[in-house]
Amino acid sequence: MNNVSTTKMLHWVLLALTATTLYLCWPLWPALVLAAWTAALARPLLNRLQRFMRGRRRAAAVLALGLFLVVSVPMALLTVAVIIGSQELAQGIGKASSAKVALAAIATGTEGVPPLVVPRSLQEAMDLLRAYGEQGLSVLSNVAGAAATGMVGLFIYLGGSFVFLVDGPAIWGWMKDNNPLAPSHLQRLSTAFHETGRGLIVGVGLTCVAQGLVATIIYVSLGVPRWWVLGPLTGLASILPMVGTTLVWGPIVLGFFLTSHPIKAVILSVLGVGVIGSVDNLLRPVFAKFGALKLPTFFLFVSIFGGLAAFGTWGALLGPLVVRCWLEVVAIYRQGDSTPAAPPSSEPQNT
Repeated sequence: MNNVSTTKMLHWVLLALTATTLYLCWPLWPALVLAAWTAALARPLLNRLQRFMRGRRRAAAVLALGLFLVVSVPMALLTVAVIIGSQELAQGIGKASSAKVALAAIATGTEGVPPLVVPRSLQEAMDLLRAYGEQGLSVLSNVAGAAATGMVGLFIYLGGSFVFLVDGPAIWGWMKDNNPLAPSHLQRLSTAFHETGRGLIVGVGLTCVAQGLVATIIYVSLGVPRWWVLGPLTGLASILPMVGTTLVWGPIVLGFFLTSHPIKAVILSVLGVGVIGSVDNLLRPVFAKFGALKLPTFFLFVSIFGGLAAFGTWGALLGPLVVRCWLEVVAIYRQGDSTPAAPPSSEPQNT
């Protein structure tokens, strides 16, 4: 067999093994991507802790990762609670007899949406358990069924975050030496990858959290039921073009008018435009200094919800990542071989 045939066969073997490797790793891509982004965000803290701990890199990585998780775990639990509450709210609205009743239920909880019940005695607790016992067993069975996959994903995320923190520079060096892309092209794709993580988590994420927090405080002050669901939903709605947070607080205003609470309606209208809507304009430039995502608002909106429709919950991360990298590849392709080398950056070290 001549050298040409051997080279062609090796190319096909490489292509087949690469496709198989991607197929095997695909179920765990959310954990791997989040681990890489976590390592990138935690690396400045790692460097400070490493100097403080006199060069003990692995110990500093464990401490940095632990401190990062102390902040992120409560946010994850809050997200789960909001998702469950949103489902209950949607079910209650769907059972409303009319649009007027649904709006009134959102604003005052008068009908359609059951209020949040906190048992105050043993008898009330037993009644609540009997009422929701069947639903609770169903939830537990679903959790048990997904426990194995969830534990594997959690292990990959934690282990990957630690490995990327400690051995990120070595991994990046191996990738530079063993990939078919030009170093400048690989640099740009790596920068786009990390930019997407910082932009989603810091730029978009913190802006949504800030607006959600402000909205939650306003809803609590006005006595809006399900504020713990409607507040975070208001923050998430801030990424929508044109309507933004109005999509959530607007129906509440209408509900106040329909339930004879015009003062609350006017107050929420003023605060919605002047406070909730202004938070984005005030804080987004500040957060953009730490993590700006170079995607037009419409592209971001389409990529997030397109990813959700195509890949489920994790598609909200995969969509913007794919679109951002695609835009970078298009720019590289249009510039051709004349693409200048990317400026030195520490981002690849955060792999």
